[in-house]
Amino acid sequence: MTNKIPLLIDTDPGVDDALALLMAFDSPVHDIVGLTIAAGNVGLRHTVANALKLCEVVGRDDVPVFAGADAPLLHAAPDAAYVHGQDGFGDTGYVPATRQADAEHAALAILRLSHAHAGKLLLVALGPLTNIALALKLDPTLPTRVARFVVMGGAVTAHGNITPAAEFNVYFDPEAVKIVFDAFPRFELADWEATIAHGFPHASVEAWLGVGTARARFYDDISRQNRTWSSNRRGDHWFAADALAMAWVLAPGGALETVDRPVEVDLGHGPGRGATVVDWNRQAGRPDNARILMRYDQQRFEGMVEAALAAGIG
Repeated sequence: MTNKIPLLIDTDPGVDDALALLMAFDSPVHDIVGLTIAAGNVGLRHTVANALKLCEVVGRDDVPVFAGADAPLLHAAPDAAYVHGQDGFGDTGYVPATRQADAEHAALAILRLSHAHAGKLLLVALGPLTNIALALKLDPTLPTRVARFVVMGGAVTAHGNITPAAEFNVYFDPEAVKIVFDAFPRFELADWEATIAHGFPHASVEAWLGVGTARARFYDDISRQNRTWSSNRRGDHWFAADALAMAWVLAPGGALETVDRPVEVDLGHGPGRGATVVDWNRQAGRPDNARILMRYDQQRFEGMVEAALAAGIG
């Protein structure tokens, strides 16, 4: 029996997903009970391979990896290979992990683990919400067994990163987001705009990656293409959306400002598709369903990232 908090991470690795996972692996008070994988940043074949490889790099082949949805629920969506590399890990040509994903589908694993850790489970979504939406369609009682649900997604004032109004994870499968947001009476939202407010100076990132551990060396390799792309297009700071969400997951006390509001998603097929619409003035009379992260302790955030990269034996 363990007193650690059971942590289930739904993800689509992805460079920033990888950093978030390194942070989670470094936590002494959380027990990663599974990684459920979806297509998103790149196709499912790559996101599963990347999750397995990261487990191998940190010596955690005991963490089960479950393959899930290979496409959005209804409509095709573009991936983010132009940001993360065609394989999602910077096209480094890494040697694949020796093990395979577990046979159980990710949606079924989410439900099984929610029963195994009922009332204690910390569920984190770092990618599109397709797997969680499928789990909810199979069993709408899932939210009753989840102690805390944190989502990385959205752009709360419609300053998107994949369209003028939408953030990538939500835009990839907004129908799934609709299902999930409607099903969970309360969730926590770390959006793209919070990410932009919590960037890292490139020089700091370079210093953290120079520590010489196996984790830092691997992450330096897989993130180099992404960091170069970011430097050329976004200036002096590098941004890691999933890492910010994970900091809030692992150390909720680091949140300096949060706001509770009703949030829904635009399912239209015009310029607003995938936008997360926040009822800032509570005009529609709906209950608050989201706790939105506005400000997080930057020093604490950077310390967690630095520690995660420095963990392990060089």
